[in-house]
Amino acid sequence: MKKLIVLFALCLSFGAKAEEGMWIPSLLKALNESDMKTMGMKISAEDIYSINHSSIKDAIVQFNGGCTAEVISNEGLLLTNHHCGFSAINSHSTQEHNYLEDGFWAMTRADELANPGMTCTFIVKMEDVTEELMTSIDGLAKTEDINKAFRKKYQEIVDREKAAGQGYEAEIKPFNYGN
Repeated sequence: MKKLIVLFALCLSFGAKAEEGMWIPSLLKALNESDMKTMGMKISAEDIYSINHSSIKDAIVQFNGGCTAEVISNEGLLLTNHHCGFSAINSHSTQEHNYLEDGFWAMTRADELANPGMTCTFIVKMEDVTEELMTSIDGLAKTEDINKAFRKKYQEIVDREKAAGQGYEAEIKPFNYGN
């Protein structure tokens, strides 16, 4: 399983009112917690995102590079949507055992079916690097120069975070559709 330091983005939406939004979890306490409590949130911002303690960020994972999943046991059992595991389920199905139609239940660990190559990515920390990235292109006018400086700073940040981590990967993701 991969562990990941997300340096910029994760989107969480709460509620169905005009106040809903996409918020950076590490900023929830400072920017949104009181409003969210007023709207009925029963947990704290620290319960959602904590860099030092267990929080929801530790249970919600990126499954196989694109889906979300939830860890539901201390042994790594997780749940995800059917379409996210469809190809793996299909790869184990045969004429005699059509798991897509009939389902599958491993009664013991020995009965479990391996899915080599599938991954789960856990968030270790998130950090807003917008200012650092944008400062790297200050004063540049040509698109080519801006792109080159941006890519260079991007790679410097990723390399720095990977070096500071303990075998973690690092990546920068745009938040709120790049806004």
